[in-house]
Formats: sequence, structure tokens, C-alpha cells
Amino acid sequence: QVQVVESGGGSVQSGGSLRLSCVVSGFTYTSYYMAWFRQAPGKQREGVASIDSEGTTKYADSVKGRFAISQDNAKKTLYLQMNNLKPDDTAVYYCAASPSYIVPILTLIESDFNYWGQGTQVTVSS
Repeated sequence: QVQVVESGGGSVQSGGSLRLSCVVSGFTYTSYYMAWFRQAPGKQREGVASIDSEGTTKYADSVKGRFAISQDNAKKTLYLQMNNLKPDDTAVYYCAASPSYIVPILTLIESDFNYWGQGTQVTVSS
């Protein structure tokens, strides 16, 4: 059974940094995609950053240059380093994973990922 557990959320002031972590257990695929999504109050969930098993990354335009996605394969852990945070980054952040046979390319599309965590809150104050 696949379990996805996020951690590292919290409250910071504008311009600050946070690092989110996501441990994925029971996920035995060697070819996969993993991603971070977020959902702000009253808005739809949106893709933030994704990475494949070879290290290729993809970012939403709104976070390019500020956020960095990375993974530790040995620890089966996904990270999201968030720098220069803005109040618009306030949201619940979700970790997602999927075997790569689901779709042929790395995306930031919610329906392309089939394993999800419960989310961690990130609040950025001005």
C-alpha cells in the first residue's frame, strides 16, 4: 500500500524560506513522476513543480527561480525548497506520485498523478 506523507509546512513572513518534505512508502516503481501541488482558499489545486525518476524537472511559471524540487532516492523522499516566499504562495501543499506508464511525459496536471498525501499548510504573511 502506497503512503504519501508531507511535512515542513508553517508560517513565515514575506521573503522567507521553507523546505517541504514528502516521504513515499510502498512505492516500488523505478520509473516514476513525483510532484508538488498547492491549493489556496477558494481556488483550484494547481501544479507547482514535478520531477521524474531521472531528475528532469518542471516548474510553474509563478515559482520559477524561487522554488526548487529535488529527491533523495535512497530515502524515498521528495523535497520542495521554497525561497523568497510571497503571500500568494499561501496554500495547502500536496505531494503526489505516479508510475511513469500513466502518461508519457512529465506534467503538472493533477489527473496524471494517482497517489496523494494529505497536505501541509504554508502561510506567508506580508
